[in-house]
Parts: sequence; C-alpha cells; structure tokens
Amino acid sequence: MADVNMESSRAWGGGVVGTTIRYLPIALLFVAWEMIHLMGLVPEKMLPGVGEIIGAFVKMLTEGDLLWNTFRSLSRAAVGLGAAVAIGILIGILMASSRIARLLLNPIVQIFYPMPRSALIPVVMIWLGLGDSSKILLIFLGCLLPVIIATYNGARGVNPVLLWSASSLGASRLDVMREVLLPAAMPEIVNGCRTALAFAFILMVSSEFIIATDGIGFMISQLGDAGYYPGMFAAIFFVSGVGFAFDRLYAAFARRILRWRDA
Repeated sequence: MADVNMESSRAWGGGVVGTTIRYLPIALLFVAWEMIHLMGLVPEKMLPGVGEIIGAFVKMLTEGDLLWNTFRSLSRAAVGLGAAVAIGILIGILMASSRIARLLLNPIVQIFYPMPRSALIPVVMIWLGLGDSSKILLIFLGCLLPVIIATYNGARGVNPVLLWSASSLGASRLDVMREVLLPAAMPEIVNGCRTALAFAFILMVSSEFIIATDGIGFMISQLGDAGYYPGMFAAIFFVSGVGFAFDRLYAAFARRILRWRDA
C-alpha cells in the first residue's frame, strides 16, 4: 500500500493524467485476463471471464450477502486495530522514555516481531474458539508490534535538547511525553499505523478462512469450496478494493495530521 506523491496532481488536468497513468496497469490486467479467458488458455473454472465476475458481484451485492459479511469483517478489524494503535503508542512512548520499560519490553518485541502473524491462528483458536474475540485478538496482536516499533523509533529520535528544555521549564514527565515526545514521533507513528492497517486487512481475511462462521474471508472460502469461482473472485476483488480505499483515506488523513503538527 505505497503512497505515490505526484506534484502534477495539484492541477486538475495533471490529476486526471496522473490518475489514469497510475491505474492503467489495472485496466490492462483485466484486459489480459479476459483475453486469456476467451482464448481458452486456462480452464474456465480456474479463470472465469470478467463479465461473469461482474455479474456475480452485482448478484451478491443486491442480495446483501457481500455487504453484510464485509461489515462483519470490518467491525472486527476496527476493534482490533483501534486497540493495537492506542496500546501500541502508549507502550512505544513508555519504552522510549523509561530505561526499565525498554529493558523489559524490547527483548519481547524483538523476538515476536519476525513471527508470521498467521502462525498465531491456531493459538487464538484454542484459546478463544470461533467467536469474534479470536479474530479481534489475532488482529490486535498482529497490528500491535508495528505501532510499538514505529512509536519507539520516532520517540527515540527526538533531539534530547528538546527534552531537556521542556524539563528545565518545569514540565512534568507526563507533560514531556505528551507535548514533546508524542508530536515529534508523529511521522513515524503515522507510518507504523499505516503498516498496521495493512496487517489488519491481511489478518482479517486470513483468520476468517479458518476460524469464522461469517465475514468476507469466510465467504471467499465458502464460494471456492462450492465451486462458484466468479463469486469467489468477485469477493476477492471487492475486499481488495475496500482495503485500497481505506489506505487512500488514511493517507489523506495522515497528510492532514502532519500538516497540523507542523503548523
């Protein structure tokens, strides 16, 4: 989910041209997809036509199944990601400002960060079963570490002179953390939260393949098992589009937050 900043997009004409060029490969991909389907280079079951996928999408959309399952998935992701961001920022700031906290928590963070998040699926399934809490916990754990590390790195990079100056002016330790460390670390925090957002979508879908009775991941799995591949691909493309839309919205929000901080 990389953000490409194009200066020419500030002008209306440049924005249209830039957007067209940016998303042209996606259109070409679907053209190539349809050509491969029409030429019969791949079995039809494995690669349904673009028209079939669009038809399946419209059918699932009008019946309401697609929107309901997507809502169920996003509600879990929102809770898990929101908790991870709030707690991750607190832990990161604490680690940056306290040597004891750093000594206690840094080894744990370093050990668990390389672990594949999906490896936790069997563990949370044993702990919490198939309910919402298992998916929320998995998303929380998967998103927590990127936020902690980003906040810690951002706060540790603050000029010590700023901290000494605030302390010499009578600011309490809490005031220093809130008024100096947190704003100075904001660019890193914003990037860490964006990474966590991507992880939230990945874990949202992958967890529902295994430990769910509803949700978009569960729906994709069920459609594939039933052999309804146009519907399966439609759901995959839809959730990809939803993830892309959330990333664009977050990028716009992040730019506004950083402009506010600089102002």
